[in-house]
Amino acid sequence: MEDCNGEDIIVTPELPLEIIVYIQSFLHASDRKDASLVCRSWYYASQDFHFQKNLTFSFPASASSLQLIKGLGRKSRCSLIIKQLDGFSMSRSLLLEVGLCLGSKLESLALPGSSITEASLLSLLPRLTSLRRLDLRGLDSLFMSGAFLSREEHRHQVRSALSGLEELDLSDLRYLSDLTFNRLTSCTPGLRRLSLAGCFIAFEFDLYRGCPAGAVKDSSALLSLRNLKRLVTEQRWTLVALDLSRTSITPDSLRTVAQVPDLVLEELRLHGCKELTDYSIEVLVKHQPSLQRLDISACTELTSRSVEAVAQGLKALTQLSLSRDWRITEKGLAELLSVSSLRSLDLSECLHVSGTEIVKGLTGCTTARAQLDTLSLKSCTYIRDFAVFSLTQLLGNTLRELDLTLCVNVTDLSVRAIATYLQGLVVLRLGLCKEITDWGLLGMVEETKCEPDQETADKGPRFTRTFGNMGFFQPPRLPFEEKPKLVTQNDLQQFKQQAGASLLALNRLQELDLSACPKLTDSSITQVLRYPDLRRLSLSMLPEITDTSLASVAWHCRSLTSLALSHCPGISDRGVAQAAPYLHRLQHLYLSGCSNITDRSLFLLLQHCDRLQTLDISRCKNISPTTVDLLQSRLPFLENVHHKFIGGADISLTF
Repeated sequence: MEDCNGEDIIVTPELPLEIIVYIQSFLHASDRKDASLVCRSWYYASQDFHFQKNLTFSFPASASSLQLIKGLGRKSRCSLIIKQLDGFSMSRSLLLEVGLCLGSKLESLALPGSSITEASLLSLLPRLTSLRRLDLRGLDSLFMSGAFLSREEHRHQVRSALSGLEELDLSDLRYLSDLTFNRLTSCTPGLRRLSLAGCFIAFEFDLYRGCPAGAVKDSSALLSLRNLKRLVTEQRWTLVALDLSRTSITPDSLRTVAQVPDLVLEELRLHGCKELTDYSIEVLVKHQPSLQRLDISACTELTSRSVEAVAQGLKALTQLSLSRDWRITEKGLAELLSVSSLRSLDLSECLHVSGTEIVKGLTGCTTARAQLDTLSLKSCTYIRDFAVFSLTQLLGNTLRELDLTLCVNVTDLSVRAIATYLQGLVVLRLGLCKEITDWGLLGMVEETKCEPDQETADKGPRFTRTFGNMGFFQPPRLPFEEKPKLVTQNDLQQFKQQAGASLLALNRLQELDLSACPKLTDSSITQVLRYPDLRRLSLSMLPEITDTSLASVAWHCRSLTSLALSHCPGISDRGVAQAAPYLHRLQHLYLSGCSNITDRSLFLLLQHCDRLQTLDISRCKNISPTTVDLLQSRLPFLENVHHKFIGGADISLTF
């Protein structure tokens, strides 16, 4: 082909759509969205069915949302989270538009923070013929009157639409009663998952105990155990997951539910059920041996006897949460870790756990031990370097998420072990591990040098902290009060030349928490935090880092969606100016207590970070409320702005 000047023009054929789809399959969702703006063929590729699975669109009720809903009508399927709906005309119009445009395409609907009327919801539900998940948590306005679905014609319409519903979330409903519960669940005959977390359920007594069988009536005030059992019995062939967290369920009540004939639960959540005892867990395990996911966290009466029962009875267990079960000790953990199917274990705030029995359980035969991919030891203050070192070696091939937050005895040795053996980690949390220093992150051994006169000189008497200081002697320094030897330029040069195990080896990290590790400085942050796939980073309460660290992180971690820098006095407008141009994906930013941040930083965020959803600038005294108002009006996705004590005023608003 030639142009008007007679010169040859090379025409490149368009790539087949399948090839473009394959290329985009390697991109993160946010990158794929940007790629869709390149040309028409790239847009069509981004709309491929493979990329539309499990898509959830979240937005507040507003006039602009109407156009968004019309646009979603072109998709084959989708899920919605609509916030802040009310009984006014705008919300009614929005729900009507959802029914008209997405009625046969909507798979999941959640209405958090809303107060809609029964009429509004009943005008929508009959149109949602493909709905699989319905989230009504906290919608007290629907259930307060007790008249929800009281008319048979309404129940018939809803039953026709919701006959395929699989998940129903009724959490935190204060006014859920037998009547409304029965009416709603009669429209959903094939439930697989039901959540009643935080609901008031009468477990202690049956309201109509002693009444003749034909005289028992459903309560209009609260939900009873009798009706919960009735539902579980009727839907026992499909029901596999039940959430009764934060309820007052008793051991006898749990036994009543667990013993329903032919009920085979795969998931049970009992978080915060403080009435449960070891005996109730033993009964549960006996009657529901097929449980795969069990949450008995914050059940404060449970002891290691429950751990032993779970280890012996649940051989198909994959996830177990024992968080905040303070009476649990090391006993039983070795046997638990011999359950080969176990993949996730949460022992956070189990104060008596030291890790010894966990290591013991993992040292057995490879085929007869847990292959953990998630382990939380948060606030297990007895965890020390030896346990971490052993765990990293034993779980090196499988572990993807490790939480050591507030393990105050963890030092640089643990960090080097993590960098050496856990190079497949995706999530690492080391917040409040105050003994971690730059040397640990760099994978180097600190060289200690003592002056001769300091080593041999008479230092005088040493006293404990309880002994008064009378002015002529000093109390001994505690380990966390001692500052480590600073990293020099020569040390950094040596780090660049060595092949040691620094945190830089964890190149798959997507979340990293180093908050409140006060001995960290720019020396390690600038050299180690270079993760192209990092999504969430917390560097809050690091007094020694400066704008240099912020600029380096922004340059090397351009996939960040959440960044926490609260109470970092060294961060200023200069750092934000250097970082903001590289943080286009940022959605959540926390700058609380950064006193050197001013209005200039907000203008920079307005210019470069248009996807911002959450911003915390509390206690930033040099920021004016006027600029905050401007930022909120200009950024379309900004929902939460925390700005208490700014500009000398006590203002705290959430939009």
